[in-house]
Amino acid sequence: MDRECVSLLPRVCEVLRGSSSSLPDDTSLEKLLDWFTALTEAGGSVQETCPCLLEFISAVVLKTSSDPGVICFTLKLSGLIAATEHGFKALQGSVLDLAFNPQHWRDAGLWEDPCIRIGWIQGLRNMLQHSKAFTFFVKADFIVPLLQLQTDSSLFVASAANQALAHTLIFFQPGCNGKVKRTQTSIADEEPLSQDYSAVLGTISQFLKESLLPKENTRLHQSQQVLKLLALLLARARQPLRDKLLGTVADSLQELVAAGHSQLTLPLMDIILAAYSSSSTDDCVPDQRVTRLLSSMLNITKPSDLIGAAAAFLRGGRHHQDSVHTARAVRILLLPLHIVTGQTLLGTDTPGEEHHFSIAEQLKIKTSCISMICVCLTHTPPITLMPRDSLPCPPVSILTAVLSLLRIVSGDSSSLSSGCSEVFRNLVGSGKVQKCALEVLTGLSSSPGMKDKLTEVVTVLIQYLNNPDSDPTVIHKSYQAVLKWLSVCEDVSSLTEKLKQDLIDVVRKRACDMRWEVRDSTVEFLGKLTGVLKRGEEPCDALLGGCWSTPLLKEALQDPESYVRASAIAALAQTLASSWHQETAVTQGQTDVVTRLLEILSQDTEAFARRAVVQYFIAWFSSRSSHTSPSSSSSSSSSLRTDSVSSVLSLGSADLDWEVKVHTLELAELLMDEACSGHRGYRKGSETPPAVRHSYAVISDGTLGEGAESDAAGALSKLVEQGVVSALLSGLVDCDRPVGLKACQLLITLRETVCPRPPLGASPAPATVAKVSCELPGCGWGREIRKIPGMKRFDRIEEADAAHRTRSGEVGMEDSVSGSDSVCVGVCAVLRSLGLDEKLDILSQSSDHVHNSALSLLQDILTASAAHTQQDAEPGQEVIVDCY
Repeated sequence: MDRECVSLLPRVCEVLRGSSSSLPDDTSLEKLLDWFTALTEAGGSVQETCPCLLEFISAVVLKTSSDPGVICFTLKLSGLIAATEHGFKALQGSVLDLAFNPQHWRDAGLWEDPCIRIGWIQGLRNMLQHSKAFTFFVKADFIVPLLQLQTDSSLFVASAANQALAHTLIFFQPGCNGKVKRTQTSIADEEPLSQDYSAVLGTISQFLKESLLPKENTRLHQSQQVLKLLALLLARARQPLRDKLLGTVADSLQELVAAGHSQLTLPLMDIILAAYSSSSTDDCVPDQRVTRLLSSMLNITKPSDLIGAAAAFLRGGRHHQDSVHTARAVRILLLPLHIVTGQTLLGTDTPGEEHHFSIAEQLKIKTSCISMICVCLTHTPPITLMPRDSLPCPPVSILTAVLSLLRIVSGDSSSLSSGCSEVFRNLVGSGKVQKCALEVLTGLSSSPGMKDKLTEVVTVLIQYLNNPDSDPTVIHKSYQAVLKWLSVCEDVSSLTEKLKQDLIDVVRKRACDMRWEVRDSTVEFLGKLTGVLKRGEEPCDALLGGCWSTPLLKEALQDPESYVRASAIAALAQTLASSWHQETAVTQGQTDVVTRLLEILSQDTEAFARRAVVQYFIAWFSSRSSHTSPSSSSSSSSSLRTDSVSSVLSLGSADLDWEVKVHTLELAELLMDEACSGHRGYRKGSETPPAVRHSYAVISDGTLGEGAESDAAGALSKLVEQGVVSALLSGLVDCDRPVGLKACQLLITLRETVCPRPPLGASPAPATVAKVSCELPGCGWGREIRKIPGMKRFDRIEEADAAHRTRSGEVGMEDSVSGSDSVCVGVCAVLRSLGLDEKLDILSQSSDHVHNSALSLLQDILTASAAHTQQDAEPGQEVIVDCY
C-alpha cells in the first residue's frame, strides 16, 4: 500500500467517525471499501497495514449518532476484516458482538434504515468464510433475523438476505472438499461445526416449508422471494443437501402448482430448472420429485401459464435430458399456431388435444392472443433444430405455419383456419406479431429442409415491403429476412424473373419513401445485397439487373437526412468493390462519386456522413492491397484513387469530429503499410509499435544498406507527397487523446522503419533518407509541432518564428501569419526531435489516471469534509468528490 495513503488514512477515519451527515459523493465509501477488498484479495492484511481501522470500527459502533452511510460502511468493513481468522480474532469480543447485534441498532432507532440492514447483511456475508465465524453466527442466533429479512419490504435488502443465506448454507455444506478455511487446530472442531450446520439447515428448512404457501394473495410477494432463495440453493447444492431441501419442500411446491398463482409460474419453473441443473452435475437422473413437479406444470389449466411454463422449460436447455417432457412442451408451444393457421402441426389426433379448447378461447382475447402467439413464435426456430422424435411434424410445416401467420396479420383471411374470425380481428395489423414473425422467419432460414421454400418466403416478404401500411421497423426486418434467405440458398435461380423484378420495383419504390428510416433501411439493404449475391468474380448477379442499384445509391448521396447519406456511402463501397479490382478505364460515374464524396467530407454538417466517406476510402485501399496485383497500380482506377487520397487526408485530419480524424489515421496507416511493407523492421499495425532502442544499447547494425536506404527514401518521399506525414504530425498534437495516441504509434513505427538510429560510434552512411523533407505550416498544427521543445534546435524554425514575431508586432496581432512562415525540415530529424517515446507514455495513460487512485479518493474525502465545515462561512461553495 502507498505510504502516503497510509499516512492520510487516520485523518480520513477521524473525519468519518465524526461525520453526522453524508459525503457529497455517496459512492466514495463504496470505493474506499473496494480498495480494502482489493488489498485483502491480494493477500494483504487490512488491520495490520492500517491499524487505525480497528479503533475506527470500535468508535463508530459505539457512537450511534454517526451517518447511516458511515455505519453501513463500518459493518461491511468489519466483516471484511473478520473474514480471516486472524482478523476475526482482532475484532472478537465486544466489537463484533455489538456491531452485528440487530437489537443494538433497533435501540438506536437505526434498524428501520435499509442502509443499516444492507450493511449488516453484507458484513455477515463477508465474515462467513471460516468455521470460527460460522460458530459465532450460530451462537448469536443471527439465523432468525436473516430469515426475517428474506421478505423485507426493500427489494435490495431482501435480495442481499437471499444471497447471504444461500452463501451460508452452500459454503459450509458437508463435503465441500476443504473449501472452508480451517487452521490446523480447528480440525477438532469439525464435529461441533457439523452439529451447528445441521441446526441451521433445520431452521432454514422449516422456514422454507412454512413460507412457501401464501396465506392470502397479498402474501404472494413473500412466496416469490422464498422461491428465489430455493432456486438459488438448489442450483448450487450438492448431495445430500439437495435431497434434504427437496424432501422438505416437495409437497409445498405441489400445492403451489395446484393453487394456480400466475405470478409464481416462472419462479416455480426456475426451481425445476435449478434442480435439473444441479442433478446433471452429479451425473444423476432427474429427481422423481422434480419430474412430477414438471409434469404438473405442463398440465396446468390456465393457457398463458401453461405456455409460459413450456417456454421456460425449453429455454432452460433441459430438453436434452428429458425427451418425454420436451415433446410435451413442444406440442404446447405449437398448439396456438396450429389453431390460428390451420396447419397440421400436432398430427392427426389434434381434436383430442386436451388444452385445445381452453387455448382457442384465450386466443379470442386480444391481449392474450398477441402475447401467446409471440411467445410461441419465438421458440419455433430452436424447436425445428430438435431431434426428429421430439417433433410432431416436419420442420418445414412450422415454416409454412409462420408464413400463413404473416399473411393473416397482413389482412389475408384466406390463410385463416375455419371458425377463427375473432382471432383474425385480434391479429390483423398487429405490428408486434409482424416484427416477431419476421424475426422468426429470418431464424428459420438455417433450419433443415427449408431451401425449397425460398420462392414462397420471398413472395411473402415482397408483399410486406410493398404494403403501404408497413411501418419502418417491419420494412427493416423484411429486408433482413430477404438477405438471410438469399444468403443460405446457394442458388437463387429458382426465383422467377417476375419475382426478381418485383423485388427490384419495390426497392426502387422504398428508396423514395417519405420516411427517412425506410430510405435508410433500403440503401443499407442494397449494399448488403451485393455481398450476399456475389458469385466468383462477376461484378453483378442477375438479381441486381445490371447494377440498377448504383444510380439509387448515388441519388441517396443527396438525401436530406445524414443517416441515409452515411448508409448510402457505405452501400456504395460494397457495390463498387468489384469494379476496384479491374484494370478498366475509369468511368465518369466513378469520377462523379469520388467528387461527391470529397464534397461531403469538406462540406457536410453531420459527422455520420463524413465518417462514412473516410471509411469508403479505407475500404477502397484495403481492397486494392488484398486483391490487386502490383502491375495494376497504373490503371485509371488507381490514378483516381491516388489523386483523391491527398484531399481525403488533408480534409479528414482537419475535421472537427475525433472519429473522422481516427479513421483518417487508419487510412494513413494503410498507405504506410503499402509504402513500407518489405522494409526491414517494419511492423504492420499501430497497436504494437516496435520496441524503442535505448540510446546506448548495443545493436548489430543500425544503418541501412545503399539499396535499402534508397528504397526507404523513396517510400518516405511518397508518404510525404500523399500527405501521410502531415496527417500524422497533425494528429500528434490533436486535442483528442485517441487521435494523438494513434498518430504517435504510427510515427514511432515510421521512425523505426525509415530512420533507424545508427550504432554508437558508427559513422553515418550517405544520408539519402535524411534529405527527404516535409513542410511545417506557420499556423495550426504546424505551429504546435514547432513549439515542442526538441524542435527548437532547428535554425530554420527559429528564423521563421522570429520573422513571424516581427510581423505580428508590426500589425499588432499574434495570429497574423503569412505563407512564408512555413518551413521545410528533414522528416527523420523531426521524427527524432518530437520526443515520441515520452509522448506515447503520456498518451497511453487514461485521462483520469491521476484521479483514479486511492490517494485521490482519500484527498477528496478530506477536501469535502473541510468544505462542509466552512459551509456556513462561505455559502454557495460546493465540493464534489471526484469519481474514480
